[in-house]
Amino acid sequence: MLHELLAAWIGRQRWFGGKGRPIDSLSIESDVTIEAGDPGLRHLVVSVWQGGSRERYQVLLGMRGELPDRLKHALIGQHGPYAFEGGPEREEWYAYDAVHDPALTAWLLDCMAQECDWGEVRFRHMPGVTIDTSLRSLVLGAEQSNSSLVYGDAYICKLFRRLIPGVNPELEIVTALAAHDAPHIAQPYGWIETDLDGTPTTLAIMQEYLSNSNDGWDLALASVRDFYGSMLDVSAAEAGGDFAAESFRLGTATARVHQELALAFPTDVIEMHEVKRMAEAFRRKLGRAVAEVPELRDHVGALESAYHRVEELTSEVPVQRVHGDYHLGQVMRTTTGWVVLDFEGEPGQPLAERTALSSPLRDVAGMLRSFDYAARHLLAGHPDAELLEGRAEEWSERNRAAFLDGYAEGGGSISTGDAALLRAFELSKAVYEVVYEARNRPSWVGIPLAAFRRDDL
Repeated sequence: MLHELLAAWIGRQRWFGGKGRPIDSLSIESDVTIEAGDPGLRHLVVSVWQGGSRERYQVLLGMRGELPDRLKHALIGQHGPYAFEGGPEREEWYAYDAVHDPALTAWLLDCMAQECDWGEVRFRHMPGVTIDTSLRSLVLGAEQSNSSLVYGDAYICKLFRRLIPGVNPELEIVTALAAHDAPHIAQPYGWIETDLDGTPTTLAIMQEYLSNSNDGWDLALASVRDFYGSMLDVSAAEAGGDFAAESFRLGTATARVHQELALAFPTDVIEMHEVKRMAEAFRRKLGRAVAEVPELRDHVGALESAYHRVEELTSEVPVQRVHGDYHLGQVMRTTTGWVVLDFEGEPGQPLAERTALSSPLRDVAGMLRSFDYAARHLLAGHPDAELLEGRAEEWSERNRAAFLDGYAEGGGSISTGDAALLRAFELSKAVYEVVYEARNRPSWVGIPLAAFRRDDL
């Protein structure tokens, strides 16, 4: 039975969210034939039950009578007998993950270009867009929660594996910003959708592929390596590969994106009683974190003081749509400037939370934490970590300051009151990071703990 093959296969996939827990049952909720030949393509929505809760996943199922060697790594199992409607009937088919088969993923481009409807699965493209359907796909291998296909040097199609009913925030945001001619996004070309629980739900989004670009995290790490490698009596400004000018430009681009989001979506303000509730939420998170990671206990007093300064604010706090999971890995440096990617928010959070209005300072805080991570990432396990700690702090401070200067230059104001809220956002993010590292990479826990030693705490 196909559902049994899928149950045995899905738990081993990088994008499966329930790894380490037994699968109670798996059922096929939707099965739509897109291509009825050999090879054939079926679009599946599967429901996986674990511990009384259900998650839905998207599977592009390839079907071949014979499986070539190049696709054996994608094998799900042998399945049959099965007959496509209007297609060949076989006693046994090889079922496999079709994202690895360019002969089948070509159908995604064709269907998007023609705006096909296959049962409940709908393909759409942006108005006025022409899609080149001649390009072959290649799977990117680095992603954890989704699967991305690159078509030539033109497109990248992100398939959302774990499905949550509703329009994905990334599709919602990039299409809205594209309508305002926003320069700091990867232009959208099309998307795939279906209905889950009666709600239009995003299955995939296709955007411009930034082939001649560099990942912000990689660029920052190269700068840090240069600075550490110099080991001379030079400053971060004098060392090769100084990143501060790029940090400034990134700050300016971030402010511009926040302004564009404020124009494209509703804005609001939160009043003082809501700000106090925000500070209480920070405290609750801290309490849970201290119970799990005792190393945080020494910093509780300073953290409480920072949260109390938020409670003392006397003005309303502007809120709007934000990125929600902003760091150096979410930005790309192109030949013309910085581009912001992945407007999904934190994928593990409920959709309503990811689309809720928030202070843009939340994004600013996320990037500030990312500069700290870039500075100290290479210290984990480094034989000269203690000697290099001062240089890590210098690199981080220089680039944090440059980013904030750029943000102000781009029109992102940070008042005295904002500074207190920004610091609280940053510290709360660091508390989250401490818990994450303690659970997953204990040798890295010192990276976020360093945030609590700053003079401005």
